[in-house]
Amino acid sequence: MRLVPNTDTVPTSVNKYLLPHERQVITVHQHPAVLIRPIFECLVGLAIAGWLSEAVAKGNGTVILVIWIAWLLLLLRLVGKVIDWSLNYFVVTSQRMLLAQGVITRKVNMMPLTKVTDMSFERSTLGRILGYGRFNLESAGQDQALKIVDYLPYPEQLYLEVCGLIFKDKEESPD
Repeated sequence: MRLVPNTDTVPTSVNKYLLPHERQVITVHQHPAVLIRPIFECLVGLAIAGWLSEAVAKGNGTVILVIWIAWLLLLLRLVGKVIDWSLNYFVVTSQRMLLAQGVITRKVNMMPLTKVTDMSFERSTLGRILGYGRFNLESAGQDQALKIVDYLPYPEQLYLEVCGLIFKDKEESPD
């Protein structure tokens, strides 16, 4: 499975982190389910702001303004989360795994495929329903920057693809 088949379609924000000899294999966003909580909070805030404006403020312009400014802050937080989600990528190359995150402060965590000693994925009930999972990565006795990758879409396919890359060298080398 090639989720992003060639480097022409890899976003520039990710492509600049790839080494010249690396071949990009997979590039995905986190699952949109990562936005469920901020969307829910914004909608609940909207309902509360509407109710407070009608039931509590009753025409007091200052109180109504404060209520809607508070809701506007929730809306701005949601917009920030959506922008953050749109710029975050999980990338698997022929050499390593990368997790690029952040809008203002860009953070890129990586782990070479050769250092992965154990990898598992898990799916919660909601993850099964919505189609996302979580990768847990371990390496031999080292504290790695990339340990957990949450809200990954297509976790089974990604797991099989990454395992194929990790064990490819071991299959090709004679014992």
